Amino acid sequence: MSCKRAAAAMLAGLLIVASSGAAMAGSLAGSEGDTRFPPFLPRNPKDPCTKAYKAYVAAGGHSAYATTPYARIMSSYIICGGHLNAPSQKAAEDLAMKSCLATRAHYKVVTGGACEIAASK
Repeated sequence: MSCKRAAAAMLAGLLIVASSGAAMAGSLAGSEGDTRFPPFLPRNPKDPCTKAYKAYVAAGGHSAYATTPYARIMSSYIICGGHLNAPSQKAAEDLAMKSCLATRAHYKVVTGGACEIAASK
């Protein structure tokens, strides 16, 4: 009888430890993370860059959002890229930059500058 109680107590302890670890892992959801500059977001909620940034903020894991800077005189277009839930912040930044650069190369448009990491967590 005491063996069953000891096993139940150990199982309860493991569940408490596991649940606290899961809560810590989800702590990035809703956070803007390390913001290097405020990204320009079009007012249209259906715009791909607005959607990508909102997905970045909502992501629970290491994520990053890259965009071309906005300059009213020079920017005809805003190009962006992101990566969600990467194994590390550095990996998320590298993959977000790769996404932004690939999008910029695909559309071949004039922007106010090169892709830069706007925010990462």
